[in-house]
Amino acid sequence: MKLAAVPLLLLPLALAACATPEARLRTGLNEAGLSKAMSACMAERMVDRLSLLQLRRLSALGSLKDKRITDLTLQQFLRKVRALKDPEILTVSTSSAAVCAFS
Repeated sequence: MKLAAVPLLLLPLALAACATPEARLRTGLNEAGLSKAMSACMAERMVDRLSLLQLRRLSALGSLKDKRITDLTLQQFLRKVRALKDPEILTVSTSSAAVCAFS
């Protein structure tokens, strides 16, 4: 393999590492079943209020999506968040959902 080809192989990894916590959370919320608009609004609010570990736990909810549900209701989403057993995540998620639902 030529040395010039090595940077090209590393480019996708470098780009993936550049994803911001907000972008990761937005994607995770959307993959969990929330609408794109709701995911974007909530991620913008939540990224400044939660730790990186909490944001990772939240964004991982996307992997739990029930494939039969195309759009998750806020009540269903908050039920999943409650299952994380982190009061701060639940508080921030609930307040963000309320603000974003009425904006």
